[in-house]
Amino acid sequence: MAYGETSPVDLPRPIPGGYGNRLFLFVMRRMASAGVNDAHAANAMLGAFGRSYRRPLVLMRAMMLELARASSRRIMVAPCCCARMTPDEARMMEATGLALRDPNQAYDQVSALLGNDHALGALTCLQAVAQAHSDLGRPLDLYATG
Repeated sequence: MAYGETSPVDLPRPIPGGYGNRLFLFVMRRMASAGVNDAHAANAMLGAFGRSYRRPLVLMRAMMLELARASSRRIMVAPCCCARMTPDEARMMEATGLALRDPNQAYDQVSALLGNDHALGALTCLQAVAQAHSDLGRPLDLYATG
């Protein structure tokens, strides 16, 4: 994953509404910039989920590692303070929102994000993250329709 300078032209979508969606985006950005063991990401998950934070945190770590492993292109991620999303972030969030409802469409989104058709492991990780957030009261059902 690539982390770095972006311009407003590169950031076509506003950040999503909803606490769970913003949490997902923040944790994803922190892990992309500082690594999957980032303390700020772990603290954000602890603050959001309380004692149940470990499941979504471990699943987010697995998701980030699988995306990095399976991708044949750079996935662009904006800094944490940015109020807009990169096209790659928007595609990832769309895929996560669709992962439980429409796995076929989510697979197409993940394949486009990764730049190849080896996206089944990544899709499974997105489904697990979406299910964990939903089970713990912070569903990730954003931008699923556009």
